[in-house]
Amino acid sequence: MVAEVKKAQKFRSRAHFYFEICINRKRSLKLLRNLQIFLPFALGYFLSYLYRVINAVLAPDLVADMGLDASELGLLTSAYFITFAAFQLPLGVLLDRFGPRKIEAALLVIAACGAVAFAFAESIKGLILGRALIGLGVSACLMAAFKAFVVWFPREQLPRINGFQMAMGGMGALAGTAPVEAALIITDWRGVFMGLSLLTIAVALAIFFVVPENKKESRDLTFSDQIRGIGFIFKNYTFWRIAPWTSFSQASYLSIQGLWAGPWLRDVAGMDRTAVATTLMWVAVAMILGFIVTGTVAERLSRRKIPPMTVASWGMILFMFQLLLLIFEPVAWAGLVMVLFGFFGTSAILPYAVLSQSFPLKLSGRVNTALNLLAFLAAFSAQWGIGVIIGMWPVTETGGYSPVGYRVAFSIMLVFQVLTAIWFYLSLPQSLTDGEEISDSH
Repeated sequence: MVAEVKKAQKFRSRAHFYFEICINRKRSLKLLRNLQIFLPFALGYFLSYLYRVINAVLAPDLVADMGLDASELGLLTSAYFITFAAFQLPLGVLLDRFGPRKIEAALLVIAACGAVAFAFAESIKGLILGRALIGLGVSACLMAAFKAFVVWFPREQLPRINGFQMAMGGMGALAGTAPVEAALIITDWRGVFMGLSLLTIAVALAIFFVVPENKKESRDLTFSDQIRGIGFIFKNYTFWRIAPWTSFSQASYLSIQGLWAGPWLRDVAGMDRTAVATTLMWVAVAMILGFIVTGTVAERLSRRKIPPMTVASWGMILFMFQLLLLIFEPVAWAGLVMVLFGFFGTSAILPYAVLSQSFPLKLSGRVNTALNLLAFLAAFSAQWGIGVIIGMWPVTETGGYSPVGYRVAFSIMLVFQVLTAIWFYLSLPQSLTDGEEISDSH
């Protein structure tokens, strides 16, 4: 009897051992699959943000070599946003039809060609063409990732996963500050863009060959069905309740952090070039932390029935407060305010996850690109418009732009955010707090 008991215990012990092996193997395979999905798309977004902000450091070189004024510098840099925005609606259809892997890989090849064109440009037109091709080429880097995450990950994890994806964008912004300044010791801005073109090709290959095939693409839908889906989104009340404030918050953040933060730190805060690059580096670090913190907080609070949009709205309010401080020109603590600007500016990414959860899965690509269309059209207008406004005042004795121009331009951006925030709070919420999914009526 004792022998039989020992034998049974030994059997149970072995069974438990093999069960643990199976469970651990399953977890390892799941982790590997998740990394296969996340890392290549994260590298793509790293590049997208690096391209987006790099002119903030390169601006003095571009102005000196190409003879650009404030308006031309703003137009050149914002060319990224206009092609980026123009492709968002077709991009949403393509993502929902063919999946994110193939679309992003193909577009990144275009971005690499744009980097080469920028590197060899001899005129403002050539620079704009290269910058526009880059914007088109990286237009899928965030939306493709969001589409893949909606398909592969549980919906309650989306705010956190999206936050980590955005943090990789922050790493790109970080790489676009002091590291780019250091690279200019070895080469010039043309060499930097040639190097970026090679890196972009490498990331395109990684996305195409490493990311697993998406089996949930909507190949059963016709092109007319895809277009009707876009119409459904733009007729939806919930979309228009969230989109305006999100778009103008994003526009202020992208246009200032991506270009005008550097000149502002130089002309208003009185920093030299090294100090500007260092401050922008810390802004990028704050941006990384902001994306991770806001995504994690939103996910945890949602378990307590606090909607992610509530977290986003408070974050965007604090972001507006930082912009207000910049308007008052806090020279003594300009670096701290700009760092907080970078942290709270990340809050406007949470509405993407909110809308993804509010619409049917088959519309997830199109709803995110619809929001991105509005955000990047606003960013294009803001980045160029700020340059136009700044250019209305004569340059200072030191050759910088007038602080009055910055004050007026930033004030206009703040007014737009305040008005759209009022619209958000005065309009009645529908399916944001109860978690119900909007039906696709078409």
